[in-house]
Amino acid sequence: MDTMEEQLGVAVIGCGYWGINYVRVMTELSGSRVVVICDQRMERLREVGQRFPNAKLTTDISEALQTEGVAAAVVCTEAKSHHGVVRSCLEAGKHVLVEKPITTTASDARDLIDLADANGVTLMVGHTFLYNPGVTKIKEYIRRGDLGRLYYLYARRTNLGPIRRDVNALWDLAPHDISIFNYLLDSVPAWASAVGAKVLKNCREDVGFISLGYPDNIVAHIHVSWADPNKVREAVIVGSNKRIVFSDLNTLEQVRVFEKGIAPVAAESEISSYGEYQLQIRDGDIVSPRIEVSEPLKNQCIQFLECVAQGTRPLTDGWAGEAVVRVMEAIDRSIESNGVPIAVAENLRPQESQIGEGEAEDGKQVAA
Repeated sequence: MDTMEEQLGVAVIGCGYWGINYVRVMTELSGSRVVVICDQRMERLREVGQRFPNAKLTTDISEALQTEGVAAAVVCTEAKSHHGVVRSCLEAGKHVLVEKPITTTASDARDLIDLADANGVTLMVGHTFLYNPGVTKIKEYIRRGDLGRLYYLYARRTNLGPIRRDVNALWDLAPHDISIFNYLLDSVPAWASAVGAKVLKNCREDVGFISLGYPDNIVAHIHVSWADPNKVREAVIVGSNKRIVFSDLNTLEQVRVFEKGIAPVAAESEISSYGEYQLQIRDGDIVSPRIEVSEPLKNQCIQFLECVAQGTRPLTDGWAGEAVVRVMEAIDRSIESNGVPIAVAENLRPQESQIGEGEAEDGKQVAA
């Protein structure tokens, strides 16, 4: 797409940390142009306008959506406002890319999905880690069966802040790892257990520990914190043959594969002791696979543009976002019950909307 007529006109609504990055990326891509930027803070708009002088600036969402040439909206407002803002965009007939979480209730997410389907427009959720080449590489290992039987997964997402005003640390950070785990396992947990603490004497939980139960007896754990002096962005997948570590902050070795494992010995195997009969430890090399260098946010935006142009469904469609919110709702209820395991609500996604085997697996090619 080289000409202005062929470019997708975009309104960016909300211009905080993520909003300004979407403005940058959508400006850099040849298939899109940022027509208007909307934020309630005039001071922030003036600052953004100095960097991107070709975009119209407004504090009014209705004015932004009515601006000539706008066909799509990127929504980066506070999480609790997502339902109302995205609904306005969809009612105006715009394609929408909304930052995670899609909404703060599953019923609100389904309302947006139904509205997008009724209006024939694309609804995509910004679960950016699914467009990270490192996560894509791990998916390849799992798809090939290289890890053997999957045992468990865990993730740490900690730092000193930044503290959000609209949601707690679990809603702010855990959706990243839940979306990664759902993607890697092609499933949604059946139950969730969680505890949280307000160690900073904040009005919201700033530390959380989450346990999730996936099909096939696979368990997962997530630790999130706004109060940890050590910034960590790490996920670990443990199987009978291999263990994979993903560290988003390690630019040189983002993915490390430990070719080590432990598994029950087959009944017919030759054994020399009772202990060996039960388990056998396999030792091997540590490998750092070559990872394609690309920006996840840009990969995500490229897929959004392709889905709008081709009428296809994104990897992180509304239903993928709704699944994460269902898990978060169970986490909320578990915290209220001091960690009691809570069943994750039933999947209401229509069968025809399910992503089939091989579709949209790498975050690049999607099926209608």
